[in-house]
Amino acid sequence: MTVSTASPAVGIRVVTVDRPPVNALPVQGWYDLADAVRAAGRDPEVRCVVLAAAGRGFNAGVDIKELQRDPGNTALIGVNRGCAEAFEAVYACEVPVVAAVQGFCLGGGIGLAGNADAIVAGEDAVFGLPELDRGALGAATHLARLVPQHLMRTLYYTSRTVTAAELLTHGSVWRVVPVSELLDAAVELAGEIAGKDGHLLRLAKAALNGIDPVDVRRNYRYEQGFTFEASLAGTADRVRSTFGKEA
Repeated sequence: MTVSTASPAVGIRVVTVDRPPVNALPVQGWYDLADAVRAAGRDPEVRCVVLAAAGRGFNAGVDIKELQRDPGNTALIGVNRGCAEAFEAVYACEVPVVAAVQGFCLGGGIGLAGNADAIVAGEDAVFGLPELDRGALGAATHLARLVPQHLMRTLYYTSRTVTAAELLTHGSVWRVVPVSELLDAAVELAGEIAGKDGHLLRLAKAALNGIDPVDVRRNYRYEQGFTFEASLAGTADRVRSTFGKEA
């Protein structure tokens, strides 16, 4: 099962992605994730959502093989919309969302973690956007929520990653813990949040989103337009076939 849910404690819903080998999601997977997060947020008994993943990494982005199997642009359009829906579901979830990130958090993983309200990371976690090596663009909107502007641009242009420890210094990660303790640490933070009044939490989430200086959905959809342009120009296929090694 790609997306599953559990309720480990009162007021907490854990949404887990499990799609071996690297949690790269196909079109439907992004929609399933969006549906699960939205359903959790609508549940009046839920006061905090934990977004987690099984396996050795949090999320490796989109399923590139699905795009390569499509001779047209149907899969690209679908995954663009699906990613936008999943990222928006996390951002607009009616209650706070804590991302529990282990291993690699790449591409679409940045969109999910960057839109979460808080991040607890495993010691092995790395964050980055290898988009230019994969014939794509996007999620700079969300990376900019994790690191300062010039670092974001350097990471984006180089496809380099940063560690959870580095993000801790920027204040975008709440805690860095051993991987074996990750889910417990995320649930612990979620429990502290869920201990607040449920109505006030929902008002607080709406208020904080309302004063956000960046319209994350609009900005991300703007970025996606350039991804589509790269595909129409043939650049995306050329770069994907060489994993970014061709100048």
